[in-house]
Amino acid sequence: MLEKLRIVFSIPELRQKIFLTLFLLAVYRIGYHVRLPILTDGNLAYSGEMASFLDKVAVFSATDLRSLTIFGLGIAPYISASIIFQLLGTVWAPIEQLRKEGAVGRKKINEYTRYLTLFICIIQSWAYLQFSVISDPNAPLSKEFYSSGGSSLAWGWIFTTVAIMTAGSMFLMWLGEQIDEYGIGNGVSLLIMAGILAQMPKALWDLRQNMSGSLTGMSNNAIGPDVLIVLAFLFVGVVFAVVFITMAQRRIQMQSAKHVRGRRVFGGTKQFLPLKINQSGVMPIIFASSMLMIPGLLFGMLAGAFAGDAEWTQNVASAFSSLSSMFTTGSSFTYNVLYIAFIFFFCFFWTSIMFNPKEMSQNLQDSGAFIPGYRPGKRTADYLEKVMIRITYVGAAFLALVAIVPTIITSQFGVSQSVAGFYGGTGLLIAVSVAFDLIQKIDSHLLMRNYKGLLEQ
Repeated sequence: MLEKLRIVFSIPELRQKIFLTLFLLAVYRIGYHVRLPILTDGNLAYSGEMASFLDKVAVFSATDLRSLTIFGLGIAPYISASIIFQLLGTVWAPIEQLRKEGAVGRKKINEYTRYLTLFICIIQSWAYLQFSVISDPNAPLSKEFYSSGGSSLAWGWIFTTVAIMTAGSMFLMWLGEQIDEYGIGNGVSLLIMAGILAQMPKALWDLRQNMSGSLTGMSNNAIGPDVLIVLAFLFVGVVFAVVFITMAQRRIQMQSAKHVRGRRVFGGTKQFLPLKINQSGVMPIIFASSMLMIPGLLFGMLAGAFAGDAEWTQNVASAFSSLSSMFTTGSSFTYNVLYIAFIFFFCFFWTSIMFNPKEMSQNLQDSGAFIPGYRPGKRTADYLEKVMIRITYVGAAFLALVAIVPTIITSQFGVSQSVAGFYGGTGLLIAVSVAFDLIQKIDSHLLMRNYKGLLEQ
């Protein structure tokens, strides 16, 4: 491996791309700690369901909303805009037509995505500042930025803060595009991965704080050497399973038609059509957690507003809570059952959007290829759809298992949520997927120069 790394850094073009990517990621990490001018020292203090909500948002937005910085919104607005245009590309004819126009169409869609990102940044930054910061009496706001009455911030500083947060998110979007063009790897994904890995020192410190020198068994008060060994083996097993399913494919044999030109015969070779087991990636977990966070926050606020006058709001808020043990018959059990159901639903929903069996069948027919035993056209499309439905069940079951692993780790081993997040869920899936994408990009440069890839023996 050391020899392969030496070869990687001995290639001037590849070395330049890696160093540029590391520099841009360092710029992101510096801006991550630059506070907004309206804040004094200290973070926003949230607890309960709101804290859980902010932790989940931080995973796929490369930021932490509890410490308002110039990159406070992270890359989430750009991701939201990209998802919106991906969905519109399947239901709205003008966007679908642009997708079929190749590089020119993609360039136009990217331009529209930037405009939508700007609009989302303005709305989200103002809403978060107005409803989560200004309305919090314990927020560490500088007194000099209040209006003359002293009860609210001056509108000029509100506009300034919105502009700073918007510019920060747009700058992160630009950083991601620069990594795509001049660096190596997917820029947005690397920013998210950097934010996830940056939480590892804090998670290890939390684990160290709860460690004990004696055997503790399954006690939730401390983590002994026996529990630490179990956690280490469990971490290796979960990572192995995530890597296996992420790279797993269902290969469908296909054959190209033979063409006779003169006295020579071309084609007739056997190939494979790879279908990924986890076709939808990490999107079902993101959608499912987002759908369940909304009613939890809504009924939580209602329960606080009505206090003891409306007991049903507290019961419903508890049912949508993800903070207690998964195996209890009340709150978190209901949450996890709904969580799994939503993951299955969004797996099939996202796969139906991203995978079009009719279009794939038509492409095979146009290229002169066919699947043995199935006529080109409708029969081939029906077969591809049936295969995709079957493997989607496997992918959805895997995502559901990985999504609830952090809850099991927290409830059974007594570790904090920050530590349990590295055993499954969105963060681990994103980190593994981005790592493999980065390795494949580096391997492409090595194979062009007749070197072995990083994972080859």
